[in-house]
Amino acid sequence: MATTTHGQHEAPHRELLPGVTRRSVVLVVGVLLLQLGFVLSYVGAFHAPTPRQVPLAVVAPAGAPAGTAEQVAGQLGALPGDPLDTRVAATEDDARRLLTDREVDGVLLVGPATSDTLLVAGAEGGAVSTALSQVLGQVEAAQQRTVTTQDAVPAGDSDARGLSAFYLAVGWVVGGYLVASIIGVSAGSRPLTRARGAVRLGSLAVYAVVSGVGGALITGPVLGVFDGHLLALSAVGALVVFAVGAFTMALQVWTGLVGIGLAILLFVVLGNPSAGGAYPAPLLPPFWSAIGPWLPPGAGTDAVRGIVYFGGAGAGRACLVLAAYAVVGLLATMAGAGRVPAAVEPVPA
Repeated sequence: MATTTHGQHEAPHRELLPGVTRRSVVLVVGVLLLQLGFVLSYVGAFHAPTPRQVPLAVVAPAGAPAGTAEQVAGQLGALPGDPLDTRVAATEDDARRLLTDREVDGVLLVGPATSDTLLVAGAEGGAVSTALSQVLGQVEAAQQRTVTTQDAVPAGDSDARGLSAFYLAVGWVVGGYLVASIIGVSAGSRPLTRARGAVRLGSLAVYAVVSGVGGALITGPVLGVFDGHLLALSAVGALVVFAVGAFTMALQVWTGLVGIGLAILLFVVLGNPSAGGAYPAPLLPPFWSAIGPWLPPGAGTDAVRGIVYFGGAGAGRACLVLAAYAVVGLLATMAGAGRVPAAVEPVPA
């Protein structure tokens, strides 16, 4: 009786070396490229944070000569390297409204004497506030003036440098692509029927709701990082997890195991450093600054910060971005479910 050995199942004609198949080599090369891409993306984004076009509103003091604010804004807007994108606000109340609506990152209140005040929003991340203080401090010193920084929208006492929103969003993103990857690896990348695809998406939706509530509870009642907003944060968390999970499922349906690598590339290699965590968009190089708001980690971070600190400002746009990923992922998964790969399609008689 013939015996079966492991070697008979390794398809020797596909091996480049004993025990090393072509598929294994392709996967290892893919992992290497992801690894190098991770280093390139993170180091490229963070190695030299520089303020670029940071939005700043300028307000002249009461009784100042006409055109004072315009003159100051023009001087600051013409600084070498374009660190500031200045605009003029008619009153201090208008400028504060721009700050809380997240349309500017700082407000310069020009004083009647030689002392000015810089209003910042620490809840957006301390890095931008620090950069604004440094830029304006150097300018003011050259003009023999002083500037005092006030945090008009501070992060919570338990939210050091406003980073908790970023870590919460990243946790939800990781959960989304991991659960979709596990389902794909254990049950096959492509559902055999659309009914099975619907079941996978339904299971993902349940997981997303539990994940959203869990993250909101941990950062709220458990750790006391965020005060209130439990329902809104739970909803955003569920949307983040479902959007990322559904999109990852779709990638696997259409590209197989490679889809997991594509999800990591999109959500981790590109998404995390551009999300506005350690360094918000105005301090990142143009590429990362541009893509951040359109990827789930950045959109999730913006939504959480908007809900917790800015009365919902910016959260709506971020949720629309996440909803787009969810819809595309759902439709692409259902469209690909039950699809027979071209390589094994029956040949017509």
